[in-house]
Amino acid sequence: MNSYDAVVIGGGPAGMTAALYLLRAGVKTAMIEKLSPGGQVLMTSEIENYPGFPKGLQGWELADKFANHLEEYDLHRINDEVSGIKVGNPWHTIMVGGEEVRAKAVILATGSRYRKLGVPGEERLLGRGVSYCALCDGNFFRGRDVAVIGGGNSALEEALYLARLVNKVYLIHRRSDFRGQLCYQDKCFTHEKIKIMRNTVVEEIVGETDVEHLALKDVNSGEKSQLTVDGAFIFIGFEPIMDFVSDDIHKERNGILTDIEMRTNVPGIFAAGDIRSKMCRQVASAVGDGATAATAAFSYLEQLDA
Repeated sequence: MNSYDAVVIGGGPAGMTAALYLLRAGVKTAMIEKLSPGGQVLMTSEIENYPGFPKGLQGWELADKFANHLEEYDLHRINDEVSGIKVGNPWHTIMVGGEEVRAKAVILATGSRYRKLGVPGEERLLGRGVSYCALCDGNFFRGRDVAVIGGGNSALEEALYLARLVNKVYLIHRRSDFRGQLCYQDKCFTHEKIKIMRNTVVEEIVGETDVEHLALKDVNSGEKSQLTVDGAFIFIGFEPIMDFVSDDIHKERNGILTDIEMRTNVPGIFAAGDIRSKMCRQVASAVGDGATAATAAFSYLEQLDA
């Protein structure tokens, strides 16, 4: 069994920042990431609000910059999926890829995944018109009509990205007011290719082999209608990726519970980024969480060895 002072689970902005701070402090560190480093950033077309880049940059560009910053350090990388954690004292055991590794400090930074609508047709037509990533799949819909479902920043950002490619974007939101930032709302509401559909819910995604239309309902009048589209892009929020997290670690539906230093209720286990129960889910806040968690983990390790 391989042993480390610290293990970071997740290779997004929070995880890579945590690993960077630990390595700079001289901590023997491993980072577990089943996919390419970057997390949700890789599925973001353009980031306009990360400090230091006033003209914005592509999500993959920022992910590459984070990853490149780690190259000069002796970071042990494990490319596999974590299936569970056994809480111990002082060693915690992580089950990954059919093997086990142990660490005195563990930082959970697996982020979140897109929340599903839970309507008929969604699962069956996934990859055949249903998508949760405009950057990944938008190119398949050039010159066609698509729907974007949601009212937050992600939905507005993705609608604007798709409007560059497709013929028409129907932006469907179940409420009258949108939650997204005003700058994104203004761009969407005035865009010639984007039609806003308020107070509307999707009851079913319909199609034999591909998406053909959406079954809609007006939440005020109850009136039902059909909307012919070739694609349905769903952005209704996120759910933390914490299936592997032990019940010993306190959590709720929106994520793992921590204090302001990213400490969980279990000594030696910390959480950072979108896996945490919190309101702000931005790259900048994930980076701050990662730095804070690593600093707290280093302090914890110092106390263990004192």
